[in-house]
Amino acid sequence: MPSDQIGRPRRVVADLPAYRPGKGAAQAEAEHGITNAIKLASNENPAPPLDPILRAVTAASTGLNRYADHRATAVRAALAAKLGVDPSMVTVGSGSAGILQQLAFGYIDPGDPVVFPWRSFEVYPVFTQLMNGTAVQVPLAADLGFDIDALTDAVTDATKLVFLATPNNPTGVATTTADLRRLLDRVSNGTIVCIDEAYREFVDPGFGDPVSELVPEFPNVIVTRTFSKAHGLAGLRVGYAVGHPDVIATVDKTMLPFSVNALAQVAALAALDHEAEIAARVGTILAERARVEIELAATGWTLPNHQGNFVWLDLGDATDDVSAHLERNGVVVRPFSGDGIRVTIGTAEENDRFLTTLAEVAAP
Repeated sequence: MPSDQIGRPRRVVADLPAYRPGKGAAQAEAEHGITNAIKLASNENPAPPLDPILRAVTAASTGLNRYADHRATAVRAALAAKLGVDPSMVTVGSGSAGILQQLAFGYIDPGDPVVFPWRSFEVYPVFTQLMNGTAVQVPLAADLGFDIDALTDAVTDATKLVFLATPNNPTGVATTTADLRRLLDRVSNGTIVCIDEAYREFVDPGFGDPVSELVPEFPNVIVTRTFSKAHGLAGLRVGYAVGHPDVIATVDKTMLPFSVNALAQVAALAALDHEAEIAARVGTILAERARVEIELAATGWTLPNHQGNFVWLDLGDATDDVSAHLERNGVVVRPFSGDGIRVTIGTAEENDRFLTTLAEVAAP
């Protein structure tokens, strides 16, 4: 029967909010008729990949007529050696977000509760809704970190997944392995707890390491990490996860064929071979984060204990107005309406421009 409707999408997909990435500088320039905009909206590394990574990618490009290794075997082996685990405990995906989606595919049936703090990484409710799961959002604590007791109380025998971003995105507050253990001690093995560590390399080591401290003891824990941030490979989309072999096998079953492309695999291996240089770049970003925090605090801003490559400003109802002013002046940040803005740490010049422009429009 003829109809004006083109196709019949699943109801849950038709109602699904699209993931909204940080706006690009070129888009802001086009929208506002400006030039020389800077993008501080997506927590990218301001520096390009290391030269040896670029050389490895360039050399590998001659083989793009061939499929990549579907399992990224060499990357898994290199990560396993680095982390001191068996290769069966490692998987590789299209960024850590790709693995989070695979977890949703692998574990959420319609109606299943999925617990996560809020506000947190925006894909958690999107992936939950995609699978017709039930999102159970637990408010953040006063310090913008996790309320571990409230999270634990929210988990029931029916809960399939718990997503915990540490540092939390967008507030930047990290959670210690001791606090994570408090939750895990009270959660059954029937609930998968995903510790999402996309910003792992920027965290004070005093917070602990879930891979070495929690994964060996709790078979329901999976830790996700990425090469997008510290390693500067956001455009190649390669992440990884570490967990019990049974959990990794389930994740692997939901992998899109060849989802980690050949260039991403080569780049990841090259990055693992040059960790000292990458650590030095992380040190530069951390020094800039500290400088930005000092400048903000000196003008009266109250800040959380940032542990990522970004800062968070609590702006409440003024969020959209402040963000729009910054953007019209060429500083593109990430607004979260009604809550605040997340600002990536860029180059020293970009950070100075953000501070100067912010001072023109917003006071703490």
